[in-house]
Amino acid sequence: MVALLLIAHGSRRAEANADLEFVAAALRERGRYPVVRVSYLELAEPNIEAGGVQCVEAGATDVILLPYFLSPGVHVVEDLTAARDALSARFPGVRFALADPLGRHPLLVDVVEQRAAECVGERGA
Repeated sequence: MVALLLIAHGSRRAEANADLEFVAAALRERGRYPVVRVSYLELAEPNIEAGGVQCVEAGATDVILLPYFLSPGVHVVEDLTAARDALSARFPGVRFALADPLGRHPLLVDVVEQRAAECVGERGA
């Protein structure tokens, strides 16, 4: 079974962390992944290791670690890779795969354009 572990930076502001919970709930509703969990690099709980454990405890044999980050900076390239490696070592029978960050996906251009249009009172496409 494949689980999806969404990973954000984390914030002391609950409202900021709620955005990731919103995305996770929407993905659960779509039903493509039987297990969808959230985790945070820092400043919020659960941390990445705890999120990975939750996925394994739910029966996952494959866990996709999906960075809810825009670019492949230090956190994605180094910190999330290290977290993936640590989870792989802890659970050798489970495959942990690190997905690309959201950054250059073409739909993000649409989102940016829509947000700009909303700011000036226009309707987004």
